[in-house]
Amino acid sequence: MIVCIAEKPSVAKDIAQIVGAKERKDGFYQGNGYQVTWTFGHLCTLKEPHDYNPNWKYWYLEDLPIIPSNFGIKLISNKGVEKQFKVIESLVAECEEVINCGDAGQEGELIQRWVLLKAKCKVPVKRLWISSLTEQSIKEGFENLKESSQYENLYAAGSARAIGDWLLGINATRLFTKKFAINKTLLSIGRVQTPTLAMIVQRQKEIDSFVVEEYWELKTIYKNVEFIADIDRLKSEDRAKKGLEYLQKYPFEIVSFEKKEGKEKNPRLFDLTSLQVEANKKYGYSADNTLKYIQSLYEKKFVTYPRVDTTYLSEDLYPKIYGILSSMKYYENLIAPLLENPIPKSKAVFDDTKVTDHHAIIPTDILPEGISTDEKKIYDLVARRFIAVFYPECKISNTLVTSKVGEVPFKASGKQILEPGWRIIYEKDKKNEKEENLIPVFEVGESGPHDPFIHQGKTTPPKYFTEATLLRSMETAGKQVDDEEMREVMKDNGIGRPSTRANIIETLLHRKYIEKKRKNIYATSTGMDLIDTIQSEILKSVELTGHWEKKLRLIEKGEYSSDLFKKELIEMVTDLTQEVKNSQYRRISIQEKKNTEINEKSKKKTRTLRPVEDLFCPKCKTHKLIKGKSAYGCSDFKNCSFTIPFEIFGKKLTLKQISDLIGKGKTTKIKGFTVPESQEKRDGILLFNENFGIVFET
Repeated sequence: MIVCIAEKPSVAKDIAQIVGAKERKDGFYQGNGYQVTWTFGHLCTLKEPHDYNPNWKYWYLEDLPIIPSNFGIKLISNKGVEKQFKVIESLVAECEEVINCGDAGQEGELIQRWVLLKAKCKVPVKRLWISSLTEQSIKEGFENLKESSQYENLYAAGSARAIGDWLLGINATRLFTKKFAINKTLLSIGRVQTPTLAMIVQRQKEIDSFVVEEYWELKTIYKNVEFIADIDRLKSEDRAKKGLEYLQKYPFEIVSFEKKEGKEKNPRLFDLTSLQVEANKKYGYSADNTLKYIQSLYEKKFVTYPRVDTTYLSEDLYPKIYGILSSMKYYENLIAPLLENPIPKSKAVFDDTKVTDHHAIIPTDILPEGISTDEKKIYDLVARRFIAVFYPECKISNTLVTSKVGEVPFKASGKQILEPGWRIIYEKDKKNEKEENLIPVFEVGESGPHDPFIHQGKTTPPKYFTEATLLRSMETAGKQVDDEEMREVMKDNGIGRPSTRANIIETLLHRKYIEKKRKNIYATSTGMDLIDTIQSEILKSVELTGHWEKKLRLIEKGEYSSDLFKKELIEMVTDLTQEVKNSQYRRISIQEKKNTEINEKSKKKTRTLRPVEDLFCPKCKTHKLIKGKSAYGCSDFKNCSFTIPFEIFGKKLTLKQISDLIGKGKTTKIKGFTVPESQEKRDGILLFNENFGIVFET
């Protein structure tokens, strides 16, 4: 028997249909020599400190740094997880071969490897590696199964990343919390989270300290074209007035007229980060929501694997492009001209050297149906970008005119689109673009009267980060890079992975280190205090964190040792611990906003309960809760598995009781629980155990 392990039930169902395992069992499908089972994302996790040493359950400064001699894994404490793992364990123990059908990426590889390790798998393992979940893609994947050994480096990188995050997160968070926090404040430190916060804080300080200055510019109108004096801005109004008097004495004269035709390159295909950036700019979507929408489209088979960091396609995809374009019936007016000629095979689109595990995000040949409005918008972004890369380049004309009035030089520039090319795809967006500055033809040496004037302006501070600009800064290690090719080169030094950056931003929001006002991201006083308290550049530097990310990518390529990476992190954590223990800085706390309202009749303050869906999961502390048919659960349930049933021990919980349990870890005393063993009625409280299971105490 061959056992296939998918990452979620829906994928397992699709695979089971294709391999002929059509008999449904408890926790798996069976038939035609296959058994197809599944995980729910992470079933296993790294052991917690107290799993190595019971004393490490308590946060004592003298116990730091906590460095286990060997890192181990354990099952996530959850009845559903434990039940499904037993199914996998029993199937693996009796099979002849396992096919790892997990998500085809670093995290997916780690999830499956840990499960197989925990299940003590002894049989050969093959790897299904696919970029979309269409029937054709899955069939082709099974026809070309890979050896599991081909992905050892991918697993090593995932393992090193998890251990690195554990080492720094556990030690630095306990270290700074015990050293500096007051009022039970948790000071969360992370390998990517903290340098990201440092970028936001630095920008906040630049804005806060910015001094607005007035300036004056000399401008003039000649033949309905506005020219600006090509000199430094004037710092005083008097100088500007004297300049204006001078200009009024002399005629305007054309010195040079240059008109150059050029091309605007096609936009690149989307990787996850550029898609999140575009969706934030165009629709205001958060990075986290964009990831959810594109992931949903992938699971519905309408787009290819989304958690990618390349904007290129592999060359073997070229023969399939015509078929994909032909299937996109909603865009047939735009696609028809492409299908009249051979599809161009540009190196800017197809390049095997720029593709690693997966190619850029593109549509599949399945026409999307039954998707939400938000998913339609994300699909439209992907579809139009896919079409645009095969259109001709946009031909433009750039005009530069230099001139003078007396001895004062002036200039004007403009751009004209001669042939729109790929811009046709985005004609509906033209209303959002600035009107082109069309400049008439001028003759060198021509001269005439003009209308000079003074323009008064003010210097502006740096702009606040938006999610779009923050994602770009994370991708390029804080460097301002506009050129797409340069961005590709710098990705190896970016911080975080495309799939985790949205989660980092959400974590900073949840921790109240940052806040959003409309699209802008602000550092809170707590976030600024935390960064000011951290003296170690190792924790705050985007550049240094980018070097660690590069090493993780080198591990993935087999060009760096994962053991050396762990050793370096252990040395860093040890040095950091000694440095902080010996330091003396002010202590900080989080300023909570009181959630109260005034009752007009009684004039008493009463607490306003927030909807449960607005609360963050108490287990992972990262994702918000969602309402299901019988319970509230973490919106990242596949990885977190946290739930609170509406009814427990025969008692339907009120909104306040659920809110208390989430916010305080326990309820007040509740009357009338039915004890399962005896069916007796008892009063008691509900509280979380250490694994966030709900227990009853009298």
